[in-house]
Amino acid sequence: MLTYDVVFWSIRKRSGRPKPWELRWRVGAEPHSKSYKLKPQAEGRLSELMTALREGQQFDVETGLPARELATLSMPTWFDHAKAYAVMKWPGAAAKHRASIAESLAVVTPVFVSTNKGRPDPKILRAALYQWAFRAALSEGGEHVARCEAEDVPEEIKRALDWIAKNSLKVDEAAQPERVRAAFAALSKLLNGKQAAENTANRKRMVLSNAFRYAVEERALLTRHPFLAVDWSAPASSDEVDFRYVPGPKLARKLLDAVAQQGPRGRHLLAFFGSIYYVATRPGEAVTLRKKDFILPPEDEPGAWGEVLVSESHPEVGSGWTDGGKSHDERGLKHRARNAVRSVPMPPAYVRMIRAHIKEFGVADDGRLFRAARNGRVTSNEYCDVWNAAREQALSPEEAKTDMADVPYCLRHAAVSFWIKSGVDPVEVAYRAGHSVAVLYRFYAKILKGASEHANRLIQKAFEAEDSG
Repeated sequence: MLTYDVVFWSIRKRSGRPKPWELRWRVGAEPHSKSYKLKPQAEGRLSELMTALREGQQFDVETGLPARELATLSMPTWFDHAKAYAVMKWPGAAAKHRASIAESLAVVTPVFVSTNKGRPDPKILRAALYQWAFRAALSEGGEHVARCEAEDVPEEIKRALDWIAKNSLKVDEAAQPERVRAAFAALSKLLNGKQAAENTANRKRMVLSNAFRYAVEERALLTRHPFLAVDWSAPASSDEVDFRYVPGPKLARKLLDAVAQQGPRGRHLLAFFGSIYYVATRPGEAVTLRKKDFILPPEDEPGAWGEVLVSESHPEVGSGWTDGGKSHDERGLKHRARNAVRSVPMPPAYVRMIRAHIKEFGVADDGRLFRAARNGRVTSNEYCDVWNAAREQALSPEEAKTDMADVPYCLRHAAVSFWIKSGVDPVEVAYRAGHSVAVLYRFYAKILKGASEHANRLIQKAFEAEDSG
């Protein structure tokens, strides 16, 4: 309990003791004392306590300390606070978001230290923080705790965690403007030292912001959010897709043809890659597609369009971040409500591809179109191996040395770019791709600008026709 009821007594000398000079004071009904070897030491401490009282600070009855001093002594380190934040967020967060929180905290926590003396190897320290400190596990009592508190920790990981625990700043020290700026700079860089894309840096800064908000609003460790005192601008970067390496329609179809030539697995995965290109699904969405998700036109209408209903996404994240121990998360569509469904029209080429796939390979017991050996889920290792082989076959030796079509996701970029260039309204493009319009404009600004210029020419041509008439 805090109170202003504080009384100081004169310093007394108690001869024959190692520390003879005794400072005494009372807070409420509780007496307190502290002995010192020298009288000036006792006088200095008395001056500190009296100054705190004059400044309007209340004193704690139990400890006898001024409120600010008590708060400083009870202030946790940033490392302990970050662990508490990660554990607090764990139950309600998707697996990928859990990993994102751990990644961001693993970047900033080594910044919030008092010294770099004896600093562990960066890779070991990063692994210790990412995999052990900021990943949760169930304790024997069935509660979520930091993994390092629930499982046996390898010796080198333990040494790294002991070092960070010993040298971590207090939360209020980490909240100082110069420390926050240093954290911003760290969050704006990739592991290789290169500048991170704006979207990546913003995502990580949001985690840091929320961790500090937790310190302010729920734990009352800080009186205001430290970001408010920091004037900082991220280095200029761009999230725009590098269209130099996005395949055009001819090359995209050539890559799909090459996929089909990669043996039985290539033929099986052709429609998987076709989903990414023809209806712009994300790989995590494509692996979940079932026969019931497809609305196909009558077979006697070869030029008719179909429709696919996208409702799930199973992005790979690692078994340590999911509740069931699977290597992938199971959730609804990205940035959408759990039961949201995205209806995407299917061009005739993809209708034919799906029909051929079902005819040749059938479906799994649960209706899934694409599966690995033993009927399991198609993993990124499997479809990336097929893609890399197809890429080597389809590209020229010069193209293969570049980032041209370096990952399957490039087919999604190719699809969205093609829709925009074809004159599809950006709002419709965003819906089909499962983007917000704002995200579409951020990633495809150059393509959209070109489409706008084409529209301007059409409007100008119409004006000229009207004037000449």
